[in-house]
Amino acid sequence: MPDINTEKVCYVILKARELESEDEGVAADASNATDDKFVSVLTEEAYSTVRQEVGAFIDAMDEDEQCELVALTWVGRGDFTAEEWDAAVAQARERRVGPTSTYLLGIPLLASHLESGLDEFDESCEGYASDHQ
Repeated sequence: MPDINTEKVCYVILKARELESEDEGVAADASNATDDKFVSVLTEEAYSTVRQEVGAFIDAMDEDEQCELVALTWVGRGDFTAEEWDAAVAQARERRVGPTSTYLLGIPLLASHLESGLDEFDESCEGYASDHQ
C-alpha cells in the first residue's frame, strides 16, 4: 500500500490533465483537425507555466514520495500489480536518474496511469478537483 498522500497524487493528476488539455499555443482557425491530418501539435510554450508548477511540486517531494509516485504510475500502466508494490518502489529507487519530474512529465497519459494506479489500491481523486479550485 502506498504511503504517499493521496492528495499529493491527485494534485499531480489534476496538473497533468491541465497539461494534456492545454491549447496549442496558436490562434484557433476554422479548419478541421481530421482534414488537417492532425499536423498541429502542442508547443512547449503553450503550457510552460503549468509544467513548471507541477515539476516544482514533484521535485519538492522527498525521495520516498517520488519513488512511490513513479511506482504508482507503473502500477497504473500495468508494469506491476498492486501485489508487486514493494518491488515497484524498489525498482523506482534503483532506476532513479535525473529529476523525477522530467521522467514523469515525459510519460504520455500520466494522469490516467496515476488514476489507474490509485484505483488498484481502492483510492481515488473523487471530489478532489472541486475541493481544490
